[in-house]
Amino acid sequence: MSDNVVEPGTQKPQATAQTSEQILVRREKLKRIREAGEAYPNTWRTDHTTAEIFARFEDQDTSHLEEVGHRVSVAGRIMAHRVMGKSSFVQIQDGSGRIQLFLNRDELGGPEVYNPTRKWDLGDIVGAEGVLFRTKSDELSVRVSHIEMVSKCLRPLPEKWHGLSDIETRYRQRYVDLMVTPESRETFRTRSKVVSLLRQGLESRDFIEVETPMLQTQPGGAAARPFTTHHNALDMELFLRIAPELYLKRLLVGGFERVFEINRNFRNEGLDATHNPEFTMVEFYQAYADFSDAMDTTEALIRGIGDGLGVTLVEWEGVDIDLSKPFRRIRLDESVFEKLPEVRGHANDKALLATVCMRVIENFKPLITWKAGHYLVALFEEFVEPELDQPTFITHYPVDVSPLARRSNDEPTVTDRFELFVAGREIANGFSELNDPDDQRGRFVAQAQAKAAGDLEAAGIDEDYLRALEFGMPPAAGVGIGVDRLVMMLTGQHSIRDVLLFPHMRPE
Repeated sequence: MSDNVVEPGTQKPQATAQTSEQILVRREKLKRIREAGEAYPNTWRTDHTTAEIFARFEDQDTSHLEEVGHRVSVAGRIMAHRVMGKSSFVQIQDGSGRIQLFLNRDELGGPEVYNPTRKWDLGDIVGAEGVLFRTKSDELSVRVSHIEMVSKCLRPLPEKWHGLSDIETRYRQRYVDLMVTPESRETFRTRSKVVSLLRQGLESRDFIEVETPMLQTQPGGAAARPFTTHHNALDMELFLRIAPELYLKRLLVGGFERVFEINRNFRNEGLDATHNPEFTMVEFYQAYADFSDAMDTTEALIRGIGDGLGVTLVEWEGVDIDLSKPFRRIRLDESVFEKLPEVRGHANDKALLATVCMRVIENFKPLITWKAGHYLVALFEEFVEPELDQPTFITHYPVDVSPLARRSNDEPTVTDRFELFVAGREIANGFSELNDPDDQRGRFVAQAQAKAAGDLEAAGIDEDYLRALEFGMPPAAGVGIGVDRLVMMLTGQHSIRDVLLFPHMRPE
């Protein structure tokens, strides 16, 4: 037996003396490959993936395979290698799965061809051609007649094959994680499907996909601290966008009545289980619709994605979530009153709400610019939000915390706005859009005053957006859905880093 009888997985690859020695050995092998010819050729071509082989031939028995002699050309990374004298079993992994290769010295053309394969390492990428057959254990395999080294792996893979157990290494070296952790690969395949289903769901409702600037002269569309950069040629300050909202609504003014964008946003904030400085959102806007219509569309989109994935019941954060049931809808103030009856009827009483916040919220530190709505939302976030397990729309947010949302016709202190929560996590935010340019200017001014008073997340005054509103924007509703958090829910992941291929990390 060869000392290659090992499979990749659970241990963290560290810069140990043993690892360094293995790298030196592998580099010596690479040197001999270079001396013999091209070390990293780009000549191998495949005609089947592993998944295609199993889909087409898995139900064919031994006699049929031998009679027909299906010839295939495959390629992949060596994940297991068992050498038994004149024969070897090599398991390779391509982008769709794994398949076993059977190598025999005589069938490959003698020891000159076969013996070098005995020294190949786990992680090496090889191309093989041969006919399909079944082993004595009935495993569908390739009886190889020709095999080549395609790309030499110079670093040892982690030992065993159950995946990387060291979380930090999984995030920093995602390329290794994807090699050896099937669950990780499946998560990111699911993420791709979620985005595709999201796009299909919007396009089927006659929304058109657009692209808006990521470098903006005036950050807006959300309460967040932006990243700042400088454009040398124009000698001007620019900001990575915190949201595409104000540009998408400019398109409503221009006559595009249903638009959406799936892309990155950037917010200069901390990192935790649900936050990353850059993240993916979908925002969509529909003319001649209100926040009730937007809730209907949001619920239908999420349920449609679940149906497309074959998922109706999801376990997330210890909660069994049923996507098939109608999502609950409740006003924000009412949800607070249920938890704190003492504030019922006092949603606009700043002094009372501030007193209650100081008494019941530990280490409470309000900003000097806060109004009654800010204190009400603080109570909501402390006592209601963490307990919103099943999908729930929280509606009618205060005007004080909703600078872009339309005021309610019946209650001027609240807006036609909602947020969707699942398992205590915010998934979506939407509202009937504010299209009154004078009301919008007043709210921008209030935001600018808050910014001047030290609120780093407050926006300034976007004069061009106000000019666009003065041309007339149709009544509309808009929604932003956090794609990363949606994927977290649908895959049962507990950290946003588990659904981002390359999450931000502190320097090593």
